[in-house]
Amino acid sequence: MSGMERMSLEELSAVLRQSGIVGAGGAGFPTYAKLDKRADTIIMNCAECEPLLKLHRQLLEHNAGEIVQAFHLLAETVEAKEAIIGIKKAYKGAIAALQECIGEYPEIRLGLLEEVYPAGDEVVLIYEVTGKVVPPGGLPIGSGVAVFNVETVYNIYRAVAQAEPVQDKLVSIVGEVEHPVTVRLPLGCSLEEAVHQAGKITTENPVYFVGGPMMGFEGSGSLPVTKTTNAVLVLPEEHLLVQRKRRKSSIDLKRAAAACCQCSMCTDLCPRHLLGHPIEPHKFMRAATCKDIQDTDIFLNTMFCSSCGLCENYSCMQGLSPRSLIADYKSGLRAHGVKPPKAEAAPVAKEREFRRAPMKRLMARLDLTKYDKPAPLNGQTVECKRVKLMLGQHIGAPAIPEVSVADEVERGQMIARPADGLSVAIHASISGKVMEVTDKYIVIQA
Repeated sequence: MSGMERMSLEELSAVLRQSGIVGAGGAGFPTYAKLDKRADTIIMNCAECEPLLKLHRQLLEHNAGEIVQAFHLLAETVEAKEAIIGIKKAYKGAIAALQECIGEYPEIRLGLLEEVYPAGDEVVLIYEVTGKVVPPGGLPIGSGVAVFNVETVYNIYRAVAQAEPVQDKLVSIVGEVEHPVTVRLPLGCSLEEAVHQAGKITTENPVYFVGGPMMGFEGSGSLPVTKTTNAVLVLPEEHLLVQRKRRKSSIDLKRAAAACCQCSMCTDLCPRHLLGHPIEPHKFMRAATCKDIQDTDIFLNTMFCSSCGLCENYSCMQGLSPRSLIADYKSGLRAHGVKPPKAEAAPVAKEREFRRAPMKRLMARLDLTKYDKPAPLNGQTVECKRVKLMLGQHIGAPAIPEVSVADEVERGQMIARPADGLSVAIHASISGKVMEVTDKYIVIQA
């Protein structure tokens, strides 16, 4: 494979920034900003955190050689001593593909994971494969670690070896659809068009869950696919998850005041709490419902919550909503400029290994087992006649438009340059005419 010669950190950073590469999932942190020589360990995340998602293991199985080569380039560039691929033991096809090609890279090894949730949480993953605990509120780089997901690393390969910027996104279409599938979609195509790739919808009142059942959100069919769209889960309107997402916080708080029995299951099974982080959802529920503000740390420590949703979707026997209420408090604190308090991690709980949530049990609890079907990868990019490309598909400043209405553009052409500060470029995902330009998006018609 050509085009993967060793590069300096500055050279690779420039390529990634101009190619528009960000974390392909999660919050979309610009990847160039993660290149840091303080990282003595880099990790590739193939834990497939959310139930029903399959795209990372599928991509790794199909393109292991290219992905491993790009991962090796990252390790060389930041001068990491160790490069670990965090992957669940159950992903046998992807593991077999990796074992065929990692032998020539002595710094790369596999970090095998159990089939539990949330194995893909950055902090949990780092502990599982390195034994390091990221401090509460800290960043992985502070512990000498940088984490990249599989599709992000593949996008690095495409940018460096093939001069291909990010123009498309792999998305799993699952749930109430005729043919669950993982497809490569042009950025900016609508969720409705995405779902159409999986055949007929098999429920009368479909709801689109974007991102995954645990941490995703309900989206309309007109929403555009972005660089962080991993999945669209089609559910019937009456499904438990849909009803939970639509509940009001004011009602959730009253239900908690009436029903929370302080059993502490939410805290006992909290993945961050078990790693020693000072987040105790049961204490928050008591203080919030009783309006007890004597211990302000209970509220400030909500900022250490990862919002994995295990507490309200698995742990709580009363069907209460600790995660949703904590999220409301967190956003309120941030809106008032409150920053996470300084805190040290307590020792990792000895009982941690006995308090993990098996993925199969989680899916059964959420009534998702019937949707756990193969969603085969179709690597051909879907054709689309109209796209709406958001300029803020990443953490940081939105990209700045470089085109005007009526301009003709080619697929792969940069249509918005990186802004000053933390930002990346945006590229045309189809060839066509620019129909609309605002400070938030650009619309292209084929």
